[in-house]
Amino acid sequence: MFSSANRQGRRVFLAKPLAAFAGLALALSACGAPQSAPPGQEGTAGGGGASGETVTIGIGGQTLLTYLPTTLAQELGYYEEEGVKVDLQDLQGGSKALTAMIGGSTDVTSGYYEHTIQMQAKKQPVKAFVNMNLSSGLALVVAEKNKDSIKSVADLKGKNVGVTSPGSSTDMFVKYLLSKNGMKLDDAAISAIGAGSSAVAAVEQGQVDAAVMLEPDVTVLAKRLGTEPTIIQDVRTPEGLKEVFGTDAWPSSSLYATSGWLEKNPESAKKLASAIKKTLQFIADHSGEEIAAEMPEAFAGGDPEQYAKVIEEMKVALSKDGAFTEEGVQAVLETQRVANPEVGDAEIKLEETYTNEFVK
Repeated sequence: MFSSANRQGRRVFLAKPLAAFAGLALALSACGAPQSAPPGQEGTAGGGGASGETVTIGIGGQTLLTYLPTTLAQELGYYEEEGVKVDLQDLQGGSKALTAMIGGSTDVTSGYYEHTIQMQAKKQPVKAFVNMNLSSGLALVVAEKNKDSIKSVADLKGKNVGVTSPGSSTDMFVKYLLSKNGMKLDDAAISAIGAGSSAVAAVEQGQVDAAVMLEPDVTVLAKRLGTEPTIIQDVRTPEGLKEVFGTDAWPSSSLYATSGWLEKNPESAKKLASAIKKTLQFIADHSGEEIAAEMPEAFAGGDPEQYAKVIEEMKVALSKDGAFTEEGVQAVLETQRVANPEVGDAEIKLEETYTNEFVK
């Protein structure tokens, strides 16, 4: 375990505590692709990755457990061991993180693999090069006021469902479930509730009838309610993933970059992939309590026992080797074709959206 002095020496941009969640109130977590680069950043380039330079990684919501390996690799010193300098930036939303990378203010994104498919549909080459999670980690949670009236996806018709933001992975999940159950994509109204405190409050106070949530928000909601919330679809476990998507893998959180950056910085990509692989192995070999002890103290939000418990439960959905599988990427594409009109019937060359070159 690293000393506090060593921890302070690493450059990590800490998000606000989980208990407060204020910093994540408007977070988009795993969100959809941007329409364009940020104003004033078109044509710029982060340029990180050359010898002696720092690789800037934008994270789509640093305290969300789906992105835990990215921060843990820093805390364990694995980036440094591999010989790459890394600057982690919490951009509190997958869409924001992707937009920053396309605009050139970051080099690599810690975001959801599906973004690479979305960007190919926009004719912008983006490629994922290490996979961290075998599931999107989403749960469709019912507000307490509706627990007796909403028992299945079919009961969502005419109801208001909360998602992190329109076009996000949480939104796509709702649309996929509606379609899978023979419903129209607009049979349920969609409301943006963000992530963190805003999402927990929206469900707890009944501002929405149901919501798609990620960890640790689901666990925080249960603690606030004093009981386990009603969940009608849950892909946080391998069993739930198989039930919903019919697959053992649905790659979500990953490291991805533009194809141009990867071509110019193959050694940096290899070092990043190696650091994440070592981190995934560390997670597999250690308990939730041991992992939580290595993470920034603020991430536990004053409740390290709960934080460790959620990490332990999350471990089963993490990749063991950082590699993508053909079955997994096909499952993500199927979801996008059903739920995302921008992908729809567009010609998508999956082999150009990911690579296992750097993890092998």
